[in-house]
Amino acid sequence: QVQLVESGGGSVQAGGSLRLSCAASGYIYSRYCMGWFRQAPGKAREGVAAIDSDGSTGYADSVKGRFTISKDNGKNILYLQMNSLKPEDTAMYYCGARRYGRYATCLSPNYLDAWGQGTLVNVSS
Repeated sequence: QVQLVESGGGSVQAGGSLRLSCAASGYIYSRYCMGWFRQAPGKAREGVAAIDSDGSTGYADSVKGRFTISKDNGKNILYLQMNSLKPEDTAMYYCGARRYGRYATCLSPNYLDAWGQGTLVNVSS
């Protein structure tokens, strides 16, 4: 099974940027989708961005134009570049993976095979 470890969270002022990383190890899927999710206190986990092994991507409407998901296949690292951050982006951010999935599948938290432990993003106004 694949193991996922996120990093890159922190505190930033509104309008700032952060880049999250998710390192994958163990059994690496050859066909897969991966996604970034977030969960704010008292709210359900929601999909933010997803990518599949073909490189197709998808985003939640709330982050389109501000966040970019990408992957480095050689290093088995998934990234989330977050620009123009807003206070409402404050949450714990998780990466997840699913074997054989297309990106649309990995925009929902209900179908993932593996999860990381999360990294906290705090955006102040």
